[in-house]
Amino acid sequence: MITSRTILFVVLFVLLCFSGNSFSQNFAQSQKEVIAILGTGDMGDSFGPRLAVLGYKIVYGSRNPDSEKVVALVEKTGNGASAATNVMAARKADIVFLALPWEPIEQILKRVGDMEGKIIIDLTWPESEVGPDGYYQMIIKPSGAEVIQSWVPKAMVVKAFGTTGTNVIDDPDDAGGLVTIPIASDHRHGKEVTARIAAELGLDPVDAGPLRMARNIEAMMELYMVPHTQGRDTGWEFYFRRTNYWMCNEYTGGEEVDGSSTVSDADNLAEMPQTHGALKPCPQ
Repeated sequence: MITSRTILFVVLFVLLCFSGNSFSQNFAQSQKEVIAILGTGDMGDSFGPRLAVLGYKIVYGSRNPDSEKVVALVEKTGNGASAATNVMAARKADIVFLALPWEPIEQILKRVGDMEGKIIIDLTWPESEVGPDGYYQMIIKPSGAEVIQSWVPKAMVVKAFGTTGTNVIDDPDDAGGLVTIPIASDHRHGKEVTARIAAELGLDPVDAGPLRMARNIEAMMELYMVPHTQGRDTGWEFYFRRTNYWMCNEYTGGEEVDGSSTVSDADNLAEMPQTHGALKPCPQ
């Protein structure tokens, strides 16, 4: 005999089956971090809308958060986005994207106060000049990201996203294939969160090592500008093709490789999202 209680149970079961996936997605999105995007220029207005669609709560930082430009950007971003001063936006956030000119960054970060536990993703172009040959050269040493870490020693500074253009952030398919984002940080958690965001954006994150490797990433940023400086018709986007050739061989250049690593974080390497298929197995 079918009772009203049985019918109710069946109806609830069917509703759960159809809505469970949606509920899980909504719950996962509700757990995502608050991201402050300091700067509302080309990079800031590219990252914000895309991250908001992914479920992150966006707070734009601006000198003039009530300006028409910023109000329009907040409206375009939707999904509960808001705007505040740079300092207030950084205070509200779990993750801070630095999409600002170099000059005001030190003052802003030092005014924020305690930044312990916050992830600061540095995509800035450090202070630079045009060299005697007409090409850009950065004058901040050893790297902009390392200097930023010295200003906020309790934060987790990550160098990433400075090696690509806003067109790729807007639409990763614009480059015609995967675009690699090298990520450098002394903090595993910060590196993994940044890699997750990069993968969610349709990009190809790679572990570039500790924060001092930001020097190399910033050198890649200089390299990125070369075809633009030369006035060429085409530029480039970086893509790191995967290979296990050297890992499969016992000798490289006559020196034996025993498979062990001596780097300081060998036992605590960041896990990177899998954006490629499996590599071919080593020959037996």
